[in-house]
Amino acid sequence: MGRTVPSYRQALEAEINRWEGFRKALRGKELEAFDRMMNAYRMHASAGGMATRTILAEAMFMSILLSQQIDILEIKESLERLEKQLRQT
Repeated sequence: MGRTVPSYRQALEAEINRWEGFRKALRGKELEAFDRMMNAYRMHASAGGMATRTILAEAMFMSILLSQQIDILEIKESLERLEKQLRQT
């Protein structure tokens, strides 16, 4: 039998593990932020698998950027709601 190709999720976890040395050098909020970025990568694994990129880091970075963009949009929406409430008072 030939070799089996690891699933996208297995490859994703292997890519995250390759960043462990970088992670170990982080402290406090930096470590928390790094872990959140890796979780964003995991959350978008289905989309990353569909992207058919040969370089996993490309899907990783896109997943992180997408997650940050969602956060920015939510912050903007919250700010707009607060500004609207302030104008009404």
